[in-house]
Amino acid sequence: MQWRSIVVGLVVLRLSFSCVIWLAFGLGPNVSWGFNFPLSFSLHKLDLLFGDEKGTDPRRNSWSQRVHVHRHEEVATTCAKVGEGSPERSYLSFFDSNRDEYSRRYSSFPDTLKAKMKDMAKEMFYFGYDNYMKYAFPEDELNPIDCEGRGPDVLNPSNININDVLGNYSLTLIDTLDTLLVLGNVTEFQKAVKLVIDTVSFDKDSTVQVFEANIRILGSLISSHILLTDPKHPFGKVDYEGYDNELLHLAHDLAVRLLPAFENTLTGIPYPRVNLKTGVPPDSINETCTAGAGSLLVEFGILSRLIGDSTFEWVARRAVRALWSLRSNETGLLGNVVNIQTGQWVGKQSGLGAGMDSFYEYLLKSYILFGEKEDHRMFQDSYESIQNHMRRGRESCNEGEGDPPLYVNVNMFSGEIMNTWIDSLQAFFPGLQVLNGDVDNAICLHAFYYAIWKRFGALPERYNWQLQAPDVLFYPLRPELVESTYLLYQATKNPFYLHVGMDILQSLEKNAKVKCGYATLHHVVDKSKEDRMESFFLSETCKYLYLLFDEDNPLHKSDNKYIFTTEGHIVPIDKRFREKQWDDEFPCEEAVLAEQKPINRKPPPSNNSNCNRIPEERRYTLPLKSVYMRQIDHMVGLF
Repeated sequence: MQWRSIVVGLVVLRLSFSCVIWLAFGLGPNVSWGFNFPLSFSLHKLDLLFGDEKGTDPRRNSWSQRVHVHRHEEVATTCAKVGEGSPERSYLSFFDSNRDEYSRRYSSFPDTLKAKMKDMAKEMFYFGYDNYMKYAFPEDELNPIDCEGRGPDVLNPSNININDVLGNYSLTLIDTLDTLLVLGNVTEFQKAVKLVIDTVSFDKDSTVQVFEANIRILGSLISSHILLTDPKHPFGKVDYEGYDNELLHLAHDLAVRLLPAFENTLTGIPYPRVNLKTGVPPDSINETCTAGAGSLLVEFGILSRLIGDSTFEWVARRAVRALWSLRSNETGLLGNVVNIQTGQWVGKQSGLGAGMDSFYEYLLKSYILFGEKEDHRMFQDSYESIQNHMRRGRESCNEGEGDPPLYVNVNMFSGEIMNTWIDSLQAFFPGLQVLNGDVDNAICLHAFYYAIWKRFGALPERYNWQLQAPDVLFYPLRPELVESTYLLYQATKNPFYLHVGMDILQSLEKNAKVKCGYATLHHVVDKSKEDRMESFFLSETCKYLYLLFDEDNPLHKSDNKYIFTTEGHIVPIDKRFREKQWDDEFPCEEAVLAEQKPINRKPPPSNNSNCNRIPEERRYTLPLKSVYMRQIDHMVGLF
């Protein structure tokens, strides 16, 4: 009978403990127990926490509860009960119990481990690249499960998921050229360049997306040409006897074939697709996304300045100005889909992910490259509108109460939240914030995406922050989180970001590696796969992972400065690109760049580093306080 007494005692103890938890965390009466929230507390009702702060906009401090924010009538009374005669404590102290756990895990990263991860990133690249060359070249992509090549879907022209990208022009080889130099393989780089020159032609009956052809093909050809011919580049002697600017000629030929997209459009905003042989298809739609039409200026601008022909920069800049002129007068925001003939917004969602992302990126990078004050003003005005209307959560990343900062999708005219998901492409934004000098905000947003990665071992294409679950489950080996991780490490030198990179690298090795390469994850939960390895996996994901762990890479040791295009291609910040060989044939139009209220800010030097914004004493502590890291981990369902 003694064992029965023991069992009964354990059951009573368990019930008593459960009752205490029940009372303390949200199922019992509204008793405060000294916390600054009623004990009907839920992380999905954090806007209740700030109802007693007069003048506080709950939309700013809290995004985790509702799409449409209204104050609860009972907030003032429940919060007023707190702390009469008892000390108040922040609800964040709920996450403070294991505050040293994160410091122990992330505060150091041995050099031996860094070298191991660098080798692992190199091996990852070559496993994908060598198998592409063995089984897929000269086709566009590798099917890594079946060990076969993939080209356009000629039997189904409407399959734009494939045909927008694959043009029957050895896409993966071209997209990967400068990654070979980053890894120090000059011999293979020269061999690949010669293969491109000898085998690639753009005189193809292929209908491709202008944006994809620009960033993946045109950008790589220009970058590789510059690295071949620029005596100041950091990778040593990489040119070879007999090179006669063939890559530049190929780039020019491709750009000319993309120009018909800019013809017969009433707004100057280009058609989304062209046939490389015949021009704009007769059945082409009149709708395009903001990023697709407004992210051509870097590559087109560099090409114009290399060859002395203003045409390409002119059409790309005209498209940017046309989009800019259509922004909302109330919010300063743009939508995500526009009619190129009428200028009417078809998609009124404004966000930082798909359809919008690289538009903002190229405003800043165009300024860095070309030094045009117009680009700087458009970016800074955009950034201010983003902060005012998309950003939710507490004011400071590393201080204060409330939800962690998050950028949500809003209506471009009203600023009201349109949905409760974010997408994986938005993970680029912390890297852009680093370039803009806003490192603190970059740290917080990056931490949120890293928490999602930790939960799934990948980034779902869309993640619903209200449901704490993926909305769209696939992950095509995208680079955006790795890119931001790399740039944050360069800005802070904090070992935390090396741990992030290691987690990403090991997850890819565990979840995506297949017989002949790395495969798209069809489902981030069950880790089922699709037989596709997109070219950006080699041109960006592997490149940023390798650079993250290679402190002594020539790119980091060079006296010259570089930026990466949105496809990860290396471009020097060079005075050649600040000089035009033509007069300005397209002055700012009053309708496009209307006079605004004077803004008391001066454009910073466009090649100035902002990395000194992080104090030295913070470089070897956690970039984000443990309590906030734990809060974010909880909010994505990690515990």
